[in-house]
Amino acid sequence: MPETTQASIGYGSVFEMAEEATPTVFVALGEVISIDPGEDDDEEVEATHMQSPNRTREYIPGLTTPGECVIEGNYIPGSPTDIALIAARGKRNVGRITLPNGVRKTFPIVRRGYNQAIPIDDRMTFTATFKRAGATTTDVAIAPVNGVAPAISGEVKVNQTLTAWPGVWAPFGTFTYQWTADGADIPGATASTYVPVAGDAGKALTVKVTCTNTGGAATAESEDTIDVEAAD
Repeated sequence: MPETTQASIGYGSVFEMAEEATPTVFVALGEVISIDPGEDDDEEVEATHMQSPNRTREYIPGLTTPGECVIEGNYIPGSPTDIALIAARGKRNVGRITLPNGVRKTFPIVRRGYNQAIPIDDRMTFTATFKRAGATTTDVAIAPVNGVAPAISGEVKVNQTLTAWPGVWAPFGTFTYQWTADGADIPGATASTYVPVAGDAGKALTVKVTCTNTGGAATAESEDTIDVEAAD
């Protein structure tokens, strides 16, 4: 029986950097639109000798030359991403790519270039190029981590639609929702939108968002809204 494909697009991937002196303190680059991890170039060494079988040349594995990692994104002057890429000049750093399924690839990097394009009639972009300066380690899928909490938008009033923003997560995943009133789950309120009913009047609402991927699941909750206003 054919299996369902496990293919996915790259949406939700995250590129982070850390200084070699503090290799666990990562800064995520914002508004990234493309990540090219680069390719390894594997060398071979000839080991042919006078008794090589069948007059055939023999080879043994040689060294591997790591490729270049290229990051492209929207250029925001003075942003944390801009500052981090400028500060990476002349330093040995650590790069980390978290893929949509939670798998992480980590490798040492040296910045080779940081170029900005500032057109008069289009969005500004940047290209950051790093030489991968060592071997890549691959970690199994990890559960999502919430970086920015969920939020609720809309008029907090009976019969008015409220919308949940899921927040920022890395790695990415799929979202489920649970709305609450004064801390208690509202039965059946599990969509990304919610319309308060008369019984919600005078209560504060929140939304709990659970993000799930192959590495696990995590939940984050929004701040309380103001008390729901009764209908006119």
